[in-house]
Amino acid sequence: MKVQNVCVLGATGSIGESTLDVISRHPERFKVYALSAYSRIGKLVEQAVSSAAPVVVVPDDEAARSFRSRWPAGRPIPEIRIGAEALVATASDPEVSTVMAAIVGTAGLPAALAAARAGKRVLLANKEALVAAGGLFMQAVRDSGAELLPIDSEHNAIFQCLPEDAERARAPQRPAKGVRRLLLTASGGPFRTTALDALHDVTPEQACAHPNWSMGRKISVDSATMLNKGLEVIEAHWLFAMDADRIEVVIHPQSLVHSMVEYEDGSILAQLGQPDMRTPIAYGLGFPERIDSGVGLFDLARMQKLDFEPPEPERFPCLTLAYEALRAGQSSCISLNAANEVAVDRFLAGRIRYTEIPQIIGECLERLESVSCRPTTLEDVLEHDRHARAVAAELCLLRA
Repeated sequence: MKVQNVCVLGATGSIGESTLDVISRHPERFKVYALSAYSRIGKLVEQAVSSAAPVVVVPDDEAARSFRSRWPAGRPIPEIRIGAEALVATASDPEVSTVMAAIVGTAGLPAALAAARAGKRVLLANKEALVAAGGLFMQAVRDSGAELLPIDSEHNAIFQCLPEDAERARAPQRPAKGVRRLLLTASGGPFRTTALDALHDVTPEQACAHPNWSMGRKISVDSATMLNKGLEVIEAHWLFAMDADRIEVVIHPQSLVHSMVEYEDGSILAQLGQPDMRTPIAYGLGFPERIDSGVGLFDLARMQKLDFEPPEPERFPCLTLAYEALRAGQSSCISLNAANEVAVDRFLAGRIRYTEIPQIIGECLERLESVSCRPTTLEDVLEHDRHARAVAAELCLLRA
């Protein structure tokens, strides 16, 4: 068995920590080659010590000094690589066989794309790589022969429910044979039953209190607005070559059915499991084999019931905006993601209200509707992203 050298981009986040937990259970199969972090340098030191990673990547000289000062005396210190270019170089390093792309936001796009271009096995937990650059990213996978394994629980579930095919981990150019539609499940977040007129006064702390999953603050807000589900619809379009009309979102509060695939004969295959990200991570690391994830037994007898309901457009306008952006084209998807990142940042800082998040995204999409482009390079994507962020920031200031 060939040992996989794994690079974990975004190692100190929840996905990164879960990845390292799974890796630690299989020392005969995986070795950690590189870890990256942005701000939690103390945590990065702990991870580098426990995993014996020979390489770490940090954002700047100050972070590098902090890493060195925290490193325990008497132990060989890892090679410290610095900056965004080092992140790209490490993701495409010849020593690396597998890349966990778990950096949140557009910041993670260049390194994830570099890993795809270098023909790595890419475990994709970064939504923005496909939302902002789906065409570019999937072409890179096709050109290089990379393997692409989705790590979002919903896309991983769909991937598991698709027909067994040796090419499943390649970039599809058409939907899998016999598939009628994809059903993405959503928890509905913390405000699924909250009175609509009360949403105006929602606080960041309330929005970050997800009922089922433990996630970072930005992702938790995206789950509350269901913008995350909209991004997942866009992802599913690229991952599985499905049109928007064949991708449906259904609210499932228990978060036990992670997603489903409906076939032409009426059969629906669902993937069930505990709400623990180690399951999809282990599936991606071990594919096509299944390996121990550390997740305990799933007690079906205690499940009692499974509820499903359609999302209310009035409660979740961000979901509608995402469908509109997908139908409008790649540049609108870039605008959607960029405007959301800006709006959520301002909401978490207490500078705009929760209900203003979809308003800002919608207005940004309208303003940039005429600036339609089909990005063919990474710079095209990043330039449109910068433009959209500037527009969204201006719209936020108008509400301050």
